[in-house]
Amino acid sequence: MTEIRFHEMPDGRRIAHRFTPGVGPTIVFLPGYMSDMMGSKATALFDMAVASGRACMLLDYSGCGESPGDFADGTLSRWRDEVVALVEAANLRDVVLVGSSMGGWLMLMVASTLGDRVKGMVGVAAAPDFTEWGIAQMDKNVLADGETIWEDNPYGPEPTPTHPGFWADGQANLMLEKEIAFDGPVRLLHGQRDDDVPWEISVRLAEKLRSSEVQVTLIKDGDHRLSRESDIHLLLRSVAELVLSRAPAA
Repeated sequence: MTEIRFHEMPDGRRIAHRFTPGVGPTIVFLPGYMSDMMGSKATALFDMAVASGRACMLLDYSGCGESPGDFADGTLSRWRDEVVALVEAANLRDVVLVGSSMGGWLMLMVASTLGDRVKGMVGVAAAPDFTEWGIAQMDKNVLADGETIWEDNPYGPEPTPTHPGFWADGQANLMLEKEIAFDGPVRLLHGQRDDDVPWEISVRLAEKLRSSEVQVTLIKDGDHRLSRESDIHLLLRSVAELVLSRAPAA
């Protein structure tokens, strides 16, 4: 895998990323909450891009992975701006966004900002609006009072925090109560044994997207991560389909 590089934001934030050049639209992978670019889905996409001569960018949001900073400062808007800054700094004309879990919410926000430069989107257990449907009212009251909540983490020993700033920003960027103005192709992959994000969220998202080119694929025995070999193959096929359909003719 290529070396990690850093893009410096105007306020001094340094955003870690990897990039491989290639033909066609650039695959941009957006990790989930407290995840990074070293996950199995991200590395599989990058390897596929390298092997097929396609362009791909991986990144870590500030306060995550190799990007320095305090995770408690992170918000969807802050991380959206980082993704957009990387795309613009690399002068990427066309991109296909791939968002995992929270990254599936972020990709909608990035697409709204980048407009026609986004040629397609693939969501993996996409979780738009999880600060609304995924948090109990009692915890919302705690967050509204400026306190952090902590939840059991099924993927590690440390509990998962939700900081008040992140929650408030999420509530200001809810997507599922109105039409989502995107007209390109969208593929939504979701496991029906997902204990974190109900698969019905992907169906609801499909209904809200303005595009007529939206397909939802439900994996009956799939969990939230969708990181088994068969899940990864499905992801790669879905992304390759969009990248190839949007590549310029030879």
